[in-house]
Amino acid sequence: MERAAKALDRADSAGLCLRAMDTAVSPPPLPPARLKTRRLRLARGGKVLVRDLSLSLASGQALVLTGPNGAGKTTLLRALAGLLRPVSGEVALEPGPAGWLGHSEGLKPGERVGEMLSFWAALSGAGSAEIEAASRAMALGHLARRPCGELSAGQKRRACLARLALSGRAVWLMDEPAAPLDAAGRERLARLVAAHRARGGIVAAATHADLGWPDVERLDLGLEAAA
Repeated sequence: MERAAKALDRADSAGLCLRAMDTAVSPPPLPPARLKTRRLRLARGGKVLVRDLSLSLASGQALVLTGPNGAGKTTLLRALAGLLRPVSGEVALEPGPAGWLGHSEGLKPGERVGEMLSFWAALSGAGSAEIEAASRAMALGHLARRPCGELSAGQKRRACLARLALSGRAVWLMDEPAAPLDAAGRERLARLVAAHRARGGIVAAATHADLGWPDVERLDLGLEAAA
């Protein structure tokens, strides 16, 4: 908890929360969050990928999962999200459910970007100010009337990140969040994550590339498998 508090202090003092949302109004803090596993064992296709994993994340913390293909990064994220039943062990996530960003964007091709964001904002009780802030943070303003099916891969990912920001979820689980993004998009992603952590959120992300996020916990599942 002390480490999480220091991360929050650093993010707040640097003004990351305000810069991330490009707005003069700081969003309210999130409820206290917790993500824990106890002796978690996961398998896919009969092969054990994660053995007796115990971890604990509190408000303001982030975990970056690395490792080669097949090491179990996505499997672990799916178990944390409640989408996969563990072989054994426990997952505790508060408050749930988590916000999910997977390889598949899950966008409706004929739905306009602005319509999509308005729909998800309504589900979480967010208003027009939050929609505008999330859209501005992900540089989507000029795309509001464009159908999601006409977006580039990077634009689709930015739209999904804005959707995640509007979800109201305290815990974010992200699978290769920066994969289709250019340098400017990766910087926007980093600011969005920093803002979420500054509000008390938790982030767990699987990646092959260095995300460049400060003050994160790291877990190499390739090393875990070799141990």
